[in-house]
Amino acid sequence: MPRTASTMLALGVSAPEFALLDVVTRNLVSLDRFADRKALLVIFASPHCPFVKHVQQELANLAQDFASQGLGIVGISSNDPVQYPDDAPEKVKEFVHEANLNFPFLFDETQTVAKAYQAACTPDFFLFDGDRQLVYRGQLDGSRPGNDIPVTGQDLRRAIEAVLAGQPVNPNQLPSIGCNIKWKPGNEPAYFGAPAEVALANS
Repeated sequence: MPRTASTMLALGVSAPEFALLDVVTRNLVSLDRFADRKALLVIFASPHCPFVKHVQQELANLAQDFASQGLGIVGISSNDPVQYPDDAPEKVKEFVHEANLNFPFLFDETQTVAKAYQAACTPDFFLFDGDRQLVYRGQLDGSRPGNDIPVTGQDLRRAIEAVLAGQPVNPNQLPSIGCNIKWKPGNEPAYFGAPAEVALANS
């Protein structure tokens, strides 16, 4: 299947602001909501993407494991629901319940937040420290649908553990691989279709 890689946003950049509706509560959730968290993990995901389905249990496990350690987590769905009805807010809400995700999941209707983060694929992970500087962007782990590598979340977990302990995060990071974000016609960002976006058949 076609695979798209993360853009690998520059480490050290500040977390872009957002204020989006939670698909479950319908409340507005902004970056400021996580001001008291030691770190913040932003996950761009799509309910219908097989790469997301492949890791959804680990996403739930990760949230549960770090819930009491000061990690904030927010999920964001940016896919065009007109072309992809399975990514409409109600479908995202169903996904959140089915996957037992205990963190806010937001709908990026205009896709401006995805562009601000230079998100390219689902899942795409962005981990920020207490000062909301980017310390990790890349893969959950080396598992992909069909490659028989167990889903452990080891790459992202190591980064989370380091930042929560006040330790530096290893800058040698591998991109996440997944389905491309489904941009609205005419709304594709400049990085869409760039060299990072290729069919990585052997990843």
